[in-house]
Order: sequence, then C-alpha cells, then structure tokens
Amino acid sequence: MAENGKIIVGIDAGTSVIKAVAFELSGRQIASASVRNQYATGDDGSATQSLSQTWTDCIAALRGLGEKVPDLAKRTAAISVTGQGDGTWLVGADNRPVGDAWLWLDARAAPTVTRLSSAAESRARFEATGTGLNTCQQGAQIAHMDRTQPDILDRVETALHCKDWLYLNLTGIRATDPSEASFTFGNFRTRQYDDVVIEALGLSRRRNLLPEIIDGTEVTHPLSADAARAAGLLAGTPVSLGYVDMVMTALGAGVRTAGQNAACSTVGSTGVHMRAKAVADVQLNAEGTGYVIALPMPGIVTQVQTNMSATINIDWLLQIAGSLIAEGGKDVSHADLIARIDSWFAESRPGSVLYHPYISDAGERGPFVNASARAGFTGLSMRHGFPDLLRAVVEGLGMATRDCYAAMGDMPSELRITGGAARSRALRGAISAAVNAPVRISRREEAGAAGVAMMAAVAIGAYRNMDDCIAEWVTPLLAEAEAPDSEQAKRFERLFEAYVMVRQAVAPAWDRLIASQ
Repeated sequence: MAENGKIIVGIDAGTSVIKAVAFELSGRQIASASVRNQYATGDDGSATQSLSQTWTDCIAALRGLGEKVPDLAKRTAAISVTGQGDGTWLVGADNRPVGDAWLWLDARAAPTVTRLSSAAESRARFEATGTGLNTCQQGAQIAHMDRTQPDILDRVETALHCKDWLYLNLTGIRATDPSEASFTFGNFRTRQYDDVVIEALGLSRRRNLLPEIIDGTEVTHPLSADAARAAGLLAGTPVSLGYVDMVMTALGAGVRTAGQNAACSTVGSTGVHMRAKAVADVQLNAEGTGYVIALPMPGIVTQVQTNMSATINIDWLLQIAGSLIAEGGKDVSHADLIARIDSWFAESRPGSVLYHPYISDAGERGPFVNASARAGFTGLSMRHGFPDLLRAVVEGLGMATRDCYAAMGDMPSELRITGGAARSRALRGAISAAVNAPVRISRREEAGAAGVAMMAAVAIGAYRNMDDCIAEWVTPLLAEAEAPDSEQAKRFERLFEAYVMVRQAVAPAWDRLIASQ
C-alpha cells in the first residue's frame, strides 16, 4: 500500500497541452502543471510539431510541477509518460530529430491510405491489427513518406510516437509500447509486430525503423543524469513508458472496475468510445474501421471507435451565436455561452431534426472513414429556432456515440463518461438516451495522467496488479449512475435508423462538394 509522502509523476503530452501531474501512491492528485502545445498546419493537409520544442515544453511542465510540490525530486518514486496517439516522430543518429513530427491530424497520407485500403492484403492487415487504416497512423504515414520522400527515411534510425520520443529523452532508450505497436504494425492477440501487417503496408524494407516493444507495468528505465538536471529531479528515478493516451484516459476514467470490463466515452474536442474486452470477445466489423488497443492487463484490450470531432461542433454553433450577439452590441464570452447550453436545451422540444457532427476539416473516421464527410442538419422547418439547432447538435453527439458502439456489437450496459460531456447535463442525457444505458461521470480530474501513473504504481510494486490499483485509484471516483430517460431512449431508437440512412445516402455528395472547391 501507499508509502507516506511518496509521489508518482504522470506526464500526459496531448495535442493541445503537455501536463505533469503529481499523485500520491494512493491515487490522490495533489498538483499539476501544464504548458500549451505548439504545432503548425499547412494548406497541403500537414500538421507538424517540433520534436525539440516538445521536449523543452515537457521539461517546463516538470519544472512547473516542482514549483508546486515541495521536495518533488526526493519524493518522486516513479515517473510515467503517455501522449497523443498515432503520428510519426523520426529519430536519426545520436537521437537527433529528423524533421518535424507528423501528427495524427496530418492528412497528407490520404492517397496512400486509399491505395493500401483497396489492396488485396488490406483485410488481412485489419484482421491482425483490429484497426482500420487512416491518415492518422504511423504505418500509413511512413508508407506515404516511403513513396514520396524516401530520402528522408534513409536518414532515419527509429520511428517513434510522441510519448516514445519523450521516453527517449528521459531515459536514453528507444522503445514503444504494446498498444501503439500492435494497432499500427502488429497483432492485438500477440502484442508483437506482425509480418503480414508490415508487408501489407509495403514496409518490409523499413522494418529496421521499428523500436523495441516494452511494457511499462513490467519494465522501467532510470531517469538519465541529463534529463534529471533539466527537470530538477533525481537521476535514477524509475521511468515507465505508458500506453497510448486514449487507453490511459479510459483506464483512469473507469473502463474497467471491480474486475469487470466496461465502456468509456471521452467526449471532448474529439470523441473516443471504448469497450474493454477479453481478446476472444472482440468483434471486428465488415467495414474494417475502428481500433483494437491493448490495455496494460494480460489478455484485455479495448475496442475503439473515434469521432474526429465532438464538442467542437457545439463550439462552432456557439461561436456563431456569440458573433450575432456581439453585433447587437452585447459582450459575451465563450464561457458565458457554454453556461447557457443546458437552459437553451431546456427551451427546445424533442423533435426529429438530425445533425451529423462531422464538422472537422479532416472528415470522419468512426465508425466509417471518409475524409470528405461534412456536418449537416436534416429535417429543419420554419418552426425551428436556435434552441432547436442546439438540441440537434447535442443529440447529434449522442447519435454519433451510438453509431460507434453499434459498430462494436451490442450497446453497453453502463457507460462511463469523461471530457466536456461530463459537465453538461443535456449532453450526458443525450448520450445516455442514445445508447439506452446509465452513465457515470468520472470525477478524476486528469484521467490520462492518472492512467499512466497507475502503470508506474504497478511497475514499482505499490500494487500487486492493475485491478488492485483500479480499486483504489478509479472506483471511488465514479459518481452515481444516471439512468436514461425512457421516453427519450425510445425516440433515439426511432431516429437512429434515419440518422444512419442519411449519412449513407449523402456520402456521394460529400465527395462532389470537396471536388468542387
């Protein structure tokens, strides 16, 4: 059990923010520090990030944490690191970056994804990884680089992900974890690289770029002297390499509790919908979409569908409302508008207006993949006003959640929620009614950092296994279940068929619209 005064530092390097969070060994969060992330986008679909700046920002977050936690260096029992998934972070001689990282937001590999997805080997690749191919993934990105910029890859020694890059800087070790390795280049059943997958991507000659796979619940490496000096910590402190941030967040938010597998949706800027399952229970869909991502527990994986955009659909609508209010001479902040969501929702009446929440310029990736997908309202009439539009957008996120879980099998019996959705009663209610299941909010403030810190807690022997750690770190922070409104659940049931019909019927028009730009 927890040793008095000792701390685990969880690092979560997300797309927007890099956080360093301190937890007592019992799981209580005591402090956090963060630094805004920096990345650049281009008209060619690129989304890139400086490797060197990312490490600098990570150090700044750790230094900031040290300013908040007395004697942080002496009290730190272990450090753990997770980060944004997918993407490509290339390292060459002397561990120096080779160019900027391609982020998961980067869309340049789209032609390669189209080519590889239509190949005969595509289904075999999907059956091994459990993961549909898209532009986010390192496999697609490296395959595209190999076709268009092979000279860059010729200078590369190792291809890493964001958290792997930070782990390299913390420890001097080039490695990746079983989750990203298996859904990108491997097999979710073995958690190892798979020749069938690598060959299907056309990357057999680049296999030397793939790093060693290590499990951070079993293996740690000491914090290097250089990293310790930079961060203000002690050299030799054990460092654990976490799994990808999606499953770390789900682990911290309750995707598994009391020895039972559950479902967890993180509904923030994007939507991530996950069900923990035994490997034998995974149901791969015919469309070849979604992810299967290992959890840091033997034989347990998460099946995942992800929406490119979730609460940013609401942000978009509120931005329009704010602009109109401002034109009327009134000052209104985004926070003010957010606070009004539930009251606007209450002013509307349940109806049959559908909204498909594909507002991202990158289209959609769950439960279908279409870079041309775009948002839209269906069923509007003269009697509808702004509150009705807001209801449709909120309910559209519920529909999208249901769409994703339907692609993984039956609806979950209970759903744990974290992210922006957890703060809005209207959004929680829409999601609960859409899947017709009770929802529980996770009160865990930093679920991703907590999830990866839990891996370190197991690695250093603070807990016998992950289920023991979950019992103290996760279960007590789950709120009471909120049951779905039965009438609204029946309405969602009736509308969902139309929701799917519309998105399938309009798909050819999306392509035509994009081509006409």
